[in-house]
Amino acid sequence: MPRMTAGRRAGGTAPVQVRSEETRNRILQSAHKLFSETGFDASGVAGICRAAGVSKGAFYHHFETKQAVFLQLLEEWLQQLDTDLQAALVEAPTVVDGLLGMAARTRGVFSAADGRLSILLEFWAQARKDPVVWERAIAPFRRYREVFARIIRRGIDEGSLQPIDADKAAQALMSLAVGIILQGVLDPKGARWDRVIQDTIGMLVEGMGRKQS
Repeated sequence: MPRMTAGRRAGGTAPVQVRSEETRNRILQSAHKLFSETGFDASGVAGICRAAGVSKGAFYHHFETKQAVFLQLLEEWLQQLDTDLQAALVEAPTVVDGLLGMAARTRGVFSAADGRLSILLEFWAQARKDPVVWERAIAPFRRYREVFARIIRRGIDEGSLQPIDADKAAQALMSLAVGIILQGVLDPKGARWDRVIQDTIGMLVEGMGRKQS
């Protein structure tokens, strides 16, 4: 009997890996659709499996819980947001210009959210019951606060920002952004929230900028 070579082994396992990735993606897509239509709390693993056309065994092979599914959806959404914000910073000549560019790109949070903001609000309410899930849910926001603090310190060093407390300024930016996003969830027709978030963050950033003599 001929020995199986490494190439043949790889060729044999590749389709399995592809199918596994396709199954995982179907679970994520179906969960997103179900969460959007019926809410996070009302959506169960059984419903996600039916929508995705997979068994519960396949679901639990990829995810421990439906909370884990949502956290993965959140991470993928934030990765795209990270890319957009980083691009604005890289393209700008100064930190102030970069922060203003980032403020402009936050308008895309609302257009790209596609129902995720209301799901996020519901998920937070549920996640508070589980300390482990809660820590994972708020970790991205702590990370953003630290990132903004580093950016602000860089602006102070280059002279485009006033010598302010970088940590407090970062907290103010995050509080303003999250507060406006929550208002957009609770009162979606109350204002052009995409414009509000751009304008108000822009005002705060301009206020932190060093005044030209």
